[in-house]
Amino acid sequence: MLASTLILIALLCAGVLIKVPYSEMSPGPTVNTLGKVDGAPVLQITGHKTYETSGNLNMTTVRVTGADYHMNLVEAVYGWLGHDSVVVPHDTLYPDGKTEEQSTQENAEEFSQSQESAKVAALTELGIPVSSRVVVSTVLKDSPSQGKLHAGDVIKAVDGTAVKQPEDVAKLVTRHKPGQDVTFTIIPAKTAAAAEKAGKEPEGAEKITIATEKAPKENRAIVGIQAGTDHTFPFEIDIKLADVGGPSAGLMFSLGIVDKLTPGQLTGGKFIAGTGTIDDKGKVGPIGGINMKLVGARNAGARYFLTPDENCKAAASDTPDGLTLVRVKTIDDAKKSLDRIRTGDAAALPSCSAG
Repeated sequence: MLASTLILIALLCAGVLIKVPYSEMSPGPTVNTLGKVDGAPVLQITGHKTYETSGNLNMTTVRVTGADYHMNLVEAVYGWLGHDSVVVPHDTLYPDGKTEEQSTQENAEEFSQSQESAKVAALTELGIPVSSRVVVSTVLKDSPSQGKLHAGDVIKAVDGTAVKQPEDVAKLVTRHKPGQDVTFTIIPAKTAAAAEKAGKEPEGAEKITIATEKAPKENRAIVGIQAGTDHTFPFEIDIKLADVGGPSAGLMFSLGIVDKLTPGQLTGGKFIAGTGTIDDKGKVGPIGGINMKLVGARNAGARYFLTPDENCKAAASDTPDGLTLVRVKTIDDAKKSLDRIRTGDAAALPSCSAG
């Protein structure tokens, strides 16, 4: 008996000391996009009439262990045996040796972009025009563009060819051979910002010539920038939510905006949660950690869960009791499903299947 006890103690000590290359995912908090956080509305709209809302349109999150945290063997085994958490290889959450700081920065950028897309998708769904323009999103350090182009510069044309989409920029640049010059027609960021504040179209285009260079490991020309899209909204929409990252709240933000800008109540007072990325055209995309988000939503009291089409199979394989999955592909799909939930026509909802 004594020998067995000593062996058990030794094994437990070893389990605590032995570090394993795994991380843990568990259900995170949910937030009602129609509600308040720390006394302030999550969605603040000024300059346009808004309407009273009710019920819940909750975005969901996943809590993960930090990049610098290394689980021990006991924690990993406990996580594998538990139902409300998932243990995954560390590299799944932090690929290419990313630090926690790098991961946090990336998540913050994705969260910011998801907010912009949510606004565009919501207003487009309501038929409210949103103007957009192609801009310099990022200038790489030590690239040919450093000091010549700046984040926020509006790209009007490349070599005299008008630019309409961010991907047009790379296509036009790669027509050149590395070392050749390319000419950008731009409106400086400060000039564009001043014009936007004054409600005017930006003027004062400048031509900037940049020598291309060879892309690393590829024989194509680059100038060292990433192009993106900047939007001008007809009124102000602020999303106030801290300590959240990633793009997966886009769908729920867009629905919250639609609800506040239209008469009536999308939810009919019911508790609905969901997840999904969203692009400017209202297409809903897949996310990670779907099963953790289902548990978090049900624990918070949700009865229905708006589920991206591509996550449906995984979600249906392990759905918490009392939670109805609703398949969505676009913001319009989601709106129609909310109409059915509100009117009590749940039988007509598009469902998810594990098959």
